[in-house]
Amino acid sequence: MKTAIVIGAGFGGLALAIRLQSAGVQTTIVEGRDKPGGRAYYWERDGFVFDAGPTVITDPDCLKELWALSGRDMAVDVELEPVSPFYRLNWPDGTNFDYSNDEAQLTREIAKLNPADVAGYAKFLEYSAGVYHEGYEKLGHAAFLDFASMIKAAPALMKYQAWRSVYSIVSSYVKNEKLREALSFHTLLVGGNPMTTSAIYALIHKLEKDGGVWFAKGGTNRLIAGMIAQFERLGGVVRLGDPVTAIETMGERATGVTCASGWQGQADAVACNADVMHAYTSLLRDSRSAQRTARRLERKKYSPSLFVVHFGITGTWPGIPHHSILFGPRYKELLDDIYTHGVVSEDFSLYLHHPTVTDPSMAPEGHSTFYALAPVPHMGKAPVDWDVVGPILEKRILDEIGRRLIPDIHDRIVTKFSYAPPDFGRDLNAHLGSAFSLEPTLLQSAYFRVHNRDDTIGNLYFVGAGTHPGAGIPGVVGSAKATAKLMLEEG
Repeated sequence: MKTAIVIGAGFGGLALAIRLQSAGVQTTIVEGRDKPGGRAYYWERDGFVFDAGPTVITDPDCLKELWALSGRDMAVDVELEPVSPFYRLNWPDGTNFDYSNDEAQLTREIAKLNPADVAGYAKFLEYSAGVYHEGYEKLGHAAFLDFASMIKAAPALMKYQAWRSVYSIVSSYVKNEKLREALSFHTLLVGGNPMTTSAIYALIHKLEKDGGVWFAKGGTNRLIAGMIAQFERLGGVVRLGDPVTAIETMGERATGVTCASGWQGQADAVACNADVMHAYTSLLRDSRSAQRTARRLERKKYSPSLFVVHFGITGTWPGIPHHSILFGPRYKELLDDIYTHGVVSEDFSLYLHHPTVTDPSMAPEGHSTFYALAPVPHMGKAPVDWDVVGPILEKRILDEIGRRLIPDIHDRIVTKFSYAPPDFGRDLNAHLGSAFSLEPTLLQSAYFRVHNRDDTIGNLYFVGAGTHPGAGIPGVVGSAKATAKLMLEEG
């Protein structure tokens, strides 16, 4: 393999392209939007910098490895700063829980909720360490191309009761309901319902505990910019603002891509970081095998979408941490509304991002940048007129933040805008407006996700949230490692 084209400049596409270029494969990234990043897009408005997300950086070593491949140091391009607490969890009754990897502090926080759960938490941590070793260290960078590979992994999955949910496992160790929510909500950050997502995803707790939670100074967008700098430094080529309209094939081989501008690129291999349904239904519309795959994918479950309110306000807020989770009055019932019933509920839970508490440069002096994110059903669940519902939900979210954290929030707003499920569909070609691709259930994990290499088109590869191991920065960077290994070995 001498040449490759990567469709999409999200984290997965960039990580894959860096690996290929580092190995001497001349690689071109083709990105449809005006900026790289995919879901890690950003906006600059009225002096404020707004990251689209993701904003929680874990396992920084998986990122540093992308520079180390060519003997370079990521710190030259990206400044990572630790975030502590990782999150402040807040409930409507005013209870706060600061979640970190400071063992003494975390023990005190658990004891505040229920002293008897301190011992149970220690046992949960042992469980999390076990599934981290089996599910992340051993399997997180593996490509599951056939069912035999799944069978081989089955004993470890069974040992850790992978058929149970994260919430179920957590509940077997701790009894306080708030603590159960505190130890299970993480799956929502990768599109999974804590009540149904495989217990293997409890590994996230160990991942954060060992690697910490980090912030890229200037925002996640600066991490993307650093990855672009590293890729171009190695000789890679980036084409922006020209969406791929077709993956060209001849027989059972991909020959290249055609873009909206008419530009055509040929390569020895094509890798796709685009939405998997968009790839199979639109980009491969002339391939019969791809259409069969598309029909199978249509029957799968997709993760929810998100409604995100970005706002810049006057004043600085040192008392509001970088990451907060504002739980609503319901947990399981709200999850049922989102994942099962397809209802945009009157109540909600929020992830609140406050980057200027760590890096004031992301807002004008004396101002602050925030975004508030609420999981909502994807557009396949129930018809929702987001032109009508969006402004109502935006106001209710800001009202709730005002009630719990910033009393005069409406008077302080300098600029604001919202991002809804139709925006995910339009800007990212996300199937049903899903924010995380396939829902991470047990029967949609590993072999049951989109394979890192197409089953029929032998030199067509996939990377990103729709492939193994799934969404989140460590997940998609891990998928890039698995896909690059396949491409380089087979090439």
